[in-house]
Order: sequence, then C-alpha cells, then structure tokens
Amino acid sequence: MRLRSFSQASVALLFLCCLSIASGQDSVRIATYNVENYLDLAGGGRKAKPEESKAKIREMIQALNADVVALQEMGSTNALLELRASLKKSGVDYPHWEHITGYDTNIHVAVLSKYPFSARRSHTKDNFLLSGRRFQISRGFLEVDVQVKPDYSFTLLSAHLKSKRPVSYADQAEFRLEEAKLLREKVDARFAANPNANIIVLGDFNDTKDASSTRAVIGRGKTALIDTRPAEKNGDNIPAERSGYDPRNISWTHFYGKEDSYSRIDYILISPGMAREWIKEETYIPNIANWGLGSDHRPIVATFSATDK
Repeated sequence: MRLRSFSQASVALLFLCCLSIASGQDSVRIATYNVENYLDLAGGGRKAKPEESKAKIREMIQALNADVVALQEMGSTNALLELRASLKKSGVDYPHWEHITGYDTNIHVAVLSKYPFSARRSHTKDNFLLSGRRFQISRGFLEVDVQVKPDYSFTLLSAHLKSKRPVSYADQAEFRLEEAKLLREKVDARFAANPNANIIVLGDFNDTKDASSTRAVIGRGKTALIDTRPAEKNGDNIPAERSGYDPRNISWTHFYGKEDSYSRIDYILISPGMAREWIKEETYIPNIANWGLGSDHRPIVATFSATDK
C-alpha cells in the first residue's frame, strides 16, 4: 500500500516538474505528418521503411521544430520508439508519446510531445452502420489533453480517415463520411464539457475541403472549426479572388503519383477558443528539397500563443 502511494506521488511529482520546466513557454507549435508506412517490419502488403526514408522523416520533423507532432501511417510501438530515439540522438527530445491501434493492424495513429498529457481518451472501437453492415473505424481517433503550462492546455484529436482507394466491402466516400461523423462526435463532446475549450483536430482526412467528410468534421455554427490552411512561405501574398475562395498560394500536402496530382488532404482545424491564440504568420508548410524521399505527404505546422485569450 505504501509502495503504491509512493509510486503515485512520484508520477505526480514528475508531472509537476515537467510543467515547471514548461512554465516559461510563450508559444506552442503543433504539427501533423503522414509518414507513409513507417514500418519496422514488412506486413499487410506494405514494405518496411528504408533507412534513407527514415532519415528524411527525421530531417523533416527537425525542420518543423514542433512541440507536438501528430503522426499517421506509423508502424508498431517499436517503430514509434525507434523514431523517437533517433530524433533524441539528433537533439530533438519528445519525452511524451501516445500510440493507438484500431481495426487496421498495420498502420497506426501516434503523437510525440514535449509536454505531458493530463488526460488520454483515445477511441479505437467505435463503429457505425453502413448499407446494413456494421463497421469499425479503421485506425481509431487519438485524443489527449496536452498540458503546456499549469494555466494552459488544449485537447488534441488526431485521425487518419479512410483513403479514396476503392474497397469491396463499402463505398470509400461513404465509409470516410461515417468515420468523419464519429470524429465530429468526439469534438462535440469536448464542446459540451466546455464551449470555450481549446481544441485542435488534425491529421490525414483523405479528401478535399469541400468534401462531405471534411465538412462533417468542420461542423457548423458557433462550434464550427477553423481551417488554419498552412501554405508555403515563398512570398505569395495576394488575397483570395473572391469571398468564399482560398488565396492562390501553395498549400498542397499530398502527391498521388498515379495521377500526377497534388492535393490538400491534411488539416489542422481549431476551435473558436483556440483560434484566439493562433499565430497565423507562423503557420506554414516547410519547403524542403527531396521531401518525397520520406513520404508522399508533406507535414504542416501551426503555432499558438500559450496563453488563453
């Protein structure tokens, strides 16, 4: 009994120490990155990640200089810990992490963080009915509360929705929409607990902004999420052509080699409460040579003041 109390006290002390170290933090940088089959072992028709590709992933993450990095298409827990250890050797330490396994047992959703998690509420067993059949969400939704400072925290929800690859068991767009609806339910639960909550919903949504699945995640009305829409810092500064349009800058995040097409399918969406802390000029896509050696996606990053406004 004494041993258990000592253990609990030690955990609490460690948590407080982490917060003490972070207490001087003025801003927090949050990124998302689909690392394309970051597998330590081949499986499920996917190859193990080559070493040169892993090295490029590390270079990209180092360039982000993010405090929190959400990852999609991560392999096993061992693969995540290998990446974490390799980054630490390069001078980038993420002492806190979360890794979840959904119905898809090959690729997963994970997060690396410089700050502790005050709560973990990940969802891996949620299911839905489609065309008379019940399906489980493919990769789950990772949900954690990140404690940046004693007086500043936010909820992070990371997802990797169904791809556009056709499958025999369901329409891929309808499947993705049902997953998106369930993800939005998690967002609404946070708003129900606190209408002014700091919430960030990010990841690979596998469709464009005007798609029904993406719109379902964004939502409507007072609790609609704001699309941060990171873009390259290349000097583009012309305004949008008309109301309701996005500006003509370079914001694509994914390259599809078969079609030779570029699209924006990775997002960082934020609640109205967190939007008040959003630093727009430090929200962007890093433009790094040979980015495609690491993944078919580019990472995106957004920055926020670490003080509630």
